Amino acid sequence: MAKQNFLDRCIAAVSPERAVRRAAARTALEFVNSGYGNYGANLTKKSMRGWMYHGGSPKEDIEDNLDVLRQRSRDAYMGVPIATASLKTLRTNVVAGGLMPSPQIDAEYLKLTDEQAEALQAGILREFSLWADEKTCDADRCDDFYGLQQLAFLSYLMSGDAFALLPMKEQAGQPYSLRVRVIEADRVCSPDGYDRLMPCEVKGYKVHSIVQGVETDADGVVIAYWICNQHPLSSLSNQAGALNWVRVEAYGSSGRPNVLHVMNRERPGQRRGVPILAPVLEALKQLGRYTEAEITAAVISAMFTVFIQSATVQNGKPIGEALPPEQLIDAQDQGTIELGNGAIVALNPGETVEFAKPEHPNSGYDAFFNAMVKEISAALEIPPEVVEKQFTQNFSSSRGSLNEFWRTCGMMRDWFSADFCKPVYEAWLAEAVARGRIHAPGFFSDPAIRKAYTDCKWNGPSRTALNPSQEVEAAIKRVDAGFSTAEEETAQLTGGDYNRNIRKRAIEAARKREVDKIANPPSGAEQGEGGGDNA
Repeated sequence: MAKQNFLDRCIAAVSPERAVRRAAARTALEFVNSGYGNYGANLTKKSMRGWMYHGGSPKEDIEDNLDVLRQRSRDAYMGVPIATASLKTLRTNVVAGGLMPSPQIDAEYLKLTDEQAEALQAGILREFSLWADEKTCDADRCDDFYGLQQLAFLSYLMSGDAFALLPMKEQAGQPYSLRVRVIEADRVCSPDGYDRLMPCEVKGYKVHSIVQGVETDADGVVIAYWICNQHPLSSLSNQAGALNWVRVEAYGSSGRPNVLHVMNRERPGQRRGVPILAPVLEALKQLGRYTEAEITAAVISAMFTVFIQSATVQNGKPIGEALPPEQLIDAQDQGTIELGNGAIVALNPGETVEFAKPEHPNSGYDAFFNAMVKEISAALEIPPEVVEKQFTQNFSSSRGSLNEFWRTCGMMRDWFSADFCKPVYEAWLAEAVARGRIHAPGFFSDPAIRKAYTDCKWNGPSRTALNPSQEVEAAIKRVDAGFSTAEEETAQLTGGDYNRNIRKRAIEAARKREVDKIANPPSGAEQGEGGGDNA
């Protein structure tokens, strides 16, 4: 309490209420707001008092809420069209049919000529196709490597992260034993459903900390993952003793990763990923409910609906429920009233007819829907034109939207290739070298040499071009000015490989000359002028 002076004591003796107000005012002056205290951190403004702002560490804010977020995100993907469109749009534009490898061997460091490096890169791609193009590369034998990319990326979008194991399994007729097993995020969880934040013993292992199935040491380094033998949400998991956890070390003794964790962190110390739809789940659900209500109202309004005003109280079955039992949609609910199309019903004496006045669809529905889509799209970094697949604005606006979206796709493609494609490719190349199918001296003896062999770019789908002619002209000017390379521009425009295209063009040009010579054989005079045998 503020210290009272002589004047305060005098006022308190005459008017205690005024003395209290003076003391409160003096106390308030001691805590005058400054800087953010006047705005975002203000605690006295009426507009800020209802803000529930209290948070916690990444564990309290993220990991402890993941179960609900995952299930709601998947439900939105399965039932809210705009959520489905957003995730599939990202999947199609980031991964599409799969990111294609383009080896970038450091020929200078490896002391290889350009011809030798080109031949080695072609051999690597040829061998990689033997493994990646077959479904045997999938531990479940359902997808090839490019289908596994789509699965892992879409699973990351819905669940916040995805995992992949890299087991080795021999199979007759296959030169490589590397397999990829994609695991849904829910299966990586803490044993018995409880996180461990203090050193203890779990399943015979001494652990320091386990949060949502991710085990870390005293320094916070991820050292192992705890994987459940089946999905925790499966109906089989309710049986006693049905769930069992296996501890898988993050890296083997050679440094090879055993588990790939596809995740994009938001905060330091975060161990699990957040579903991309998490910030907009409430808006998506409300928008889905509103859309469903409008559709239902529009369908009902389309019926020839008549309300009967009876002169007496009627306790019988409603007239509107005049459909045959076999045509009832919801026969189980006895309280349901289902309307028929163009039904004519005889009226009793004293009954009058009143026709319904349809007021749906709501005239403000489109404006509200578009406003919500803009808000959701901004949070997901997807322009609304791209989500709705409607480029009705002018050329400059559409081009700007596509360019912004392409930057988002490029960022996602870079980290996804680093988390998933790159470690799989390096594990495969190590096996290829170990089996002698790829000749790479010094691969296992020097990390720098290994890095020189394993450098690789991952090219995805080409960017959308509203005016292909202008895009090609701009690409040519960038290459001529030295701002870019033909290889980079080819990857951007078509998603192809420039060097491979040049080799094929040389073959095509030679074949075209042969065809032209057959279709238009030179005359005798032309042969003589050419200095041939006839001359």
